[in-house]
Amino acid sequence: MGLTKQYLRYVSSAVFGVIGNQKANIAFVTLRGGEKGRYVAVGACEHVFIWDVRKAEKVLILEGKKHEVTYLCPSPDGVHIAVGYEDGGVRIFSLLNGESNISFSGHKSAVSVIKYDALGARLVTGSRDTDVIVWDIINECGLYRLKGHKDAITQILFLESKNLLITSSKDSFVKWWDLDTQHCFKTMVGHRTEVWGMVLLNQESRLITGSADSELRAWDIQYIEEGKEVGEPQEKKVRTLLENEEEDEEELDEEPEERILSCKKAGSVLREARDRVVSLVTDAKAKVLACHGLDATFEVFTVLSEEEVQKKMDKKLKKAKKKTKSQGGGEDVPEPVVERKLKDEIQKLANIKASSKIRSMDCLLVPNGEMKVALLLQNNTVETYTLKTSEKNPTGTKTSRLTLSGHRTDVRTLAFSSDNIAILSASGETVKVWNRSTLQVIRTMGCEYALCSLFVPGDRQIILGTKSGKIQIFDLASGSLLETTDAHAGALWSMCLAPDQRGIVTGGADKTVKFWDFELIKDQDSGKNKRLTVKHTRTLQLDEDVLCVRYSPDQRLLAVSLLDCTVKIFYTDTLKFFLSLYGHKLPVLCLDISHDSALIATGSADRNVKIWGLDFGDCHRSMFAHDDSVMFLQFVPKTHLFFTAGKDRKIKQWDADKFEHIQTLEGHHREVWCLAISPNGDHIVSSSHDKSLRLWERTREPIILEEEKEMEREAEFEESLAKGDEPVVPGEAKGEAEPAGKKTIETVKAAEQIMEAIELYREESEKLEEHRAACKAVGKELPPPKMNPILVAFGNISPSRYVLEVIKKVRSSELEVSLLVLPFPYVPDLLKLFNGYVQQGLEVELVCRCLFFLLRVHFGQISSNQMLLSVIDELRTNTISKVREIRDVLGFNSAGLQFLQREIESKEDVMFFADATDRFEEKKRKRRKRERAVLTVT
Repeated sequence: MGLTKQYLRYVSSAVFGVIGNQKANIAFVTLRGGEKGRYVAVGACEHVFIWDVRKAEKVLILEGKKHEVTYLCPSPDGVHIAVGYEDGGVRIFSLLNGESNISFSGHKSAVSVIKYDALGARLVTGSRDTDVIVWDIINECGLYRLKGHKDAITQILFLESKNLLITSSKDSFVKWWDLDTQHCFKTMVGHRTEVWGMVLLNQESRLITGSADSELRAWDIQYIEEGKEVGEPQEKKVRTLLENEEEDEEELDEEPEERILSCKKAGSVLREARDRVVSLVTDAKAKVLACHGLDATFEVFTVLSEEEVQKKMDKKLKKAKKKTKSQGGGEDVPEPVVERKLKDEIQKLANIKASSKIRSMDCLLVPNGEMKVALLLQNNTVETYTLKTSEKNPTGTKTSRLTLSGHRTDVRTLAFSSDNIAILSASGETVKVWNRSTLQVIRTMGCEYALCSLFVPGDRQIILGTKSGKIQIFDLASGSLLETTDAHAGALWSMCLAPDQRGIVTGGADKTVKFWDFELIKDQDSGKNKRLTVKHTRTLQLDEDVLCVRYSPDQRLLAVSLLDCTVKIFYTDTLKFFLSLYGHKLPVLCLDISHDSALIATGSADRNVKIWGLDFGDCHRSMFAHDDSVMFLQFVPKTHLFFTAGKDRKIKQWDADKFEHIQTLEGHHREVWCLAISPNGDHIVSSSHDKSLRLWERTREPIILEEEKEMEREAEFEESLAKGDEPVVPGEAKGEAEPAGKKTIETVKAAEQIMEAIELYREESEKLEEHRAACKAVGKELPPPKMNPILVAFGNISPSRYVLEVIKKVRSSELEVSLLVLPFPYVPDLLKLFNGYVQQGLEVELVCRCLFFLLRVHFGQISSNQMLLSVIDELRTNTISKVREIRDVLGFNSAGLQFLQREIESKEDVMFFADATDRFEEKKRKRRKRERAVLTVT
C-alpha cells in the first residue's frame, strides 16, 4: 500500500477591517463603570463589536457562530444585549464577560427587530418571515407566536401600562395586540406605503409613525373605560338597520366598534427630506425625537412636556388678547380662542449632516440636557455627535469618528510581505498596511482606485495598479506617494513581479502587456537620497483586453488571459507565441503557475477551474469549482495545492495532482473578491463585499478526505431534517397565536436523547424485575445485576434519575418542541416517572412544565387509556400539593424581602431604586451650582 498524501487544515483565525456591518443597527451600551454614551455596539459579520468611541478602540467582541448579525437591542438594565441573526436565531449576551447563555430559535428568516419590556423579563422579536414571537427570558422559553402581518416586521413597541403590543410592517399596517388574550384587536390602515418606524411619546399617549414619504404621522391614543364605547353603540345601529330593511347588512361593519383603546390621527410633522424614513428613535424618556432617511442628514425634534406646552398656549392667548384690545374691540367682542396644534408640542431642533449616507442611528439624553447621537454610516464608519437641546438654535458637534480600522469601500487587492508579517489591502480610496499578528493598521495612505498590488523586494515600498491605468509607488517608512506613472490607457487589471525580482509586468484594458524594470534615481526633493522608480522596457500588443498576467517561476514563459476566453502563453525573452489554452466558455479572471513551472490553473467566470500542463498545453482536468464566477486563484508556495475564491462566498482548496477538492473555508457573507497566501503558506487573507478581511491559519491537524465528505453529507442531511414539516400540535387551530418554537436539528437530537434514556430505563427496570423474580424463586438474596456503564458514568444513579438528568440538559427554549417530536409510546413511561419525581420533590417546576405540555398535546390518547387513569389521578393530587408548597415558600420569601426593603428605606430615608438615587445626585449638583453662583456674586 502506497503512502497517502497528507493535507493540513486551515481554520479561521480573525475577522478585521470591518467597523460596522450594514445589515445590523447601532446601539449605545453601558459597560461596567463606564459612562453613558461612550460605548457603542455594532454588528460585524457574525460577531458584535463593542467600540470605545473616545479611544477609537475595540473593547469587547461578542462572538457569533456562522450567521450574520441583523439586529441589536440592549436590555433596560444595561447588563445584557440581545442579538438577532440572519437565520432567525436570537442570542442574549452578558456585557460583563461577553458570554451567551440564552438562545432562542423560532423564526424562519432574518430577525428584523427586537424589543425588551420595561422590566427586561420578556423579549419580543419580529422577522422577515412576518411573525412576531414573545419570549420569556427568565424561563428561557417561547410564550407564543403572533401571526397576522403579510410582510416583514419593521418595528415593535410595548405599551407597558396595559400589556399591549404595537407592531408595524412593510405591508403598510400597524397592528395592536392584546398580550393577555394573544389576539389582534385593532389594525390601523392609515398608511399607503410601508411603515418603516414608530415611537411612543407623552407617556404612551401619542404614537408617531414614519413611512415612505416626508410626513411623520402623529396618532392620539385614548383608552376606553369598561362599559363605555367610542362612537355609536352597536345596539342602536342594529335597531336602525331593522327599521330600514332596504339598507345593506354590511353597514354593521362600516364603523367598527372600538375596544380597549381608540387611536385617531392628530396631525403630521413634516420632515425636510423627501425620501423614506430609515430610523426613527427617541431617548429613554422620549424627550427628543431623531429620524433620518436614505441620505446623509438626520433631523432632531424636541418633544415638549405638558407644562411647557401649557405655558406656550398661555403666552399665545395673552398675545391674542392684547391684539384684540389694540384693535379696539369692545366688551361685546368674544374672548379669543387659541387652537393647540401639533407643532406646539413637537418642535424642530436641528438638521445635522454626516460625512456619508446614514445606515442606522441611536441617541441618548444625559442629565445636563445634552443629546448624544451615534451614527453607523454606509461606508463602514461610525460617527458620534453631541447637541445641546437647551439652546435655542443648537448645532451638532462631531465628537468622534471611527475610520482607521477599515476601508470605506471594498478591498479589491491584497498582498503579503516577503517576511509573512505585513498585509497590504487596497480599496477605492486608501491603501492600508496591517500587522498580521496584532491586526493593527501600521500605515494608511490615500490612493486611486486600486485593482492590483505587490510589495517591492525588500518590503520598503509598495506598488499599486489602478483603475485609471496608473502605477503608484508608495514608501512605507514615510507613508508618502513616491511616484505616479501613466502605464495603460485603460484599467490596469493585473501585475506580476518578475522571478528575478528586477522588475514587473502589467496587463491592462488597452490590449497591451508592458514590462517594467526597477531603477533607483535621485530624489529631487531631498537631493541626496535615491528613490525607487519603474522604467518601461518592452510592450506586447494583443488583440483583446488583458485580464491577468503571470510569469512562470523559471521566468521562461509568460501567461496572459484575454477577454476572448483564451489564455495565451509567450516566451519571455523573445515574446514569441508558444501556446493557446482554450476551452473556457467565459473570460478567465484569474490564473497561476505552480512553483515547478509544470502546471497552470485557470479560473473563469463560467465557474470552472481547469488544470493544464505547460509542456504541451493539454487540459489535465476541468472541475466545477464554485456556484458563481471564480474571482481569484493562487497556488500554495512549493506545492501543487491551490486555493480559489468565488462570488458564491466560498474559498476552496484543491489538489492539482489528484484533482480533488480538499476543504471549503466558509465565513464570508458576500462575494469574495480576492485572497493572498503568505510566502510560507501558513496564512491566507481574504477580502469580501461584506467589508471584512479574514485571516485563515494553517494548523497541524490533518484532513482525511473520506471523513470530510462524510461530515458534509451529515450536515446536508441534518439541514434537510430541520427543514422538514413542522410538527402539528393536536387540537391547536391555526389562528393569530401559535407556539413559539421551531423544529431544529437540536430539538430532534434532544428528543432522540430522551427516547434513548427511556429505553435504558425500560431495560434496567426489566433487569430488576427479573432479578426480583429469580430471588423469589431461589428463596435467597442474589447478587444485583451489572449496572449499565452510562449510569456508572453518571455516578451510579438510578435509571429514573438518569431520565430526569437528560430532560434537565435539554435547553429550556427547545424543551416543548423536543417533547412534541416525541412519539406517544414513550409518553406513558414519562408520566409514571413524573409521578415519582413530584412525590420526591425533584425539579417540580420543570416536571410540571413537561407534564402540562404532554397532557395538552396527547389529551385524547391519554384520556382514552384506562391504564393511565390511576397514574393521572395520583399526578393530580401530588402535583397540586407540591405546587402549593413551593408557592407558599415563594410567597414567604417575597414577603420577607419586601419587609427588608421597607426596613432599609425607613433607615436610609431614600427610595430603594436606582432612579431615585439619580434624582438625588441631580439635586445635589444643582445645589452646588447655586452655591457657586452666590459665591461669585459675593
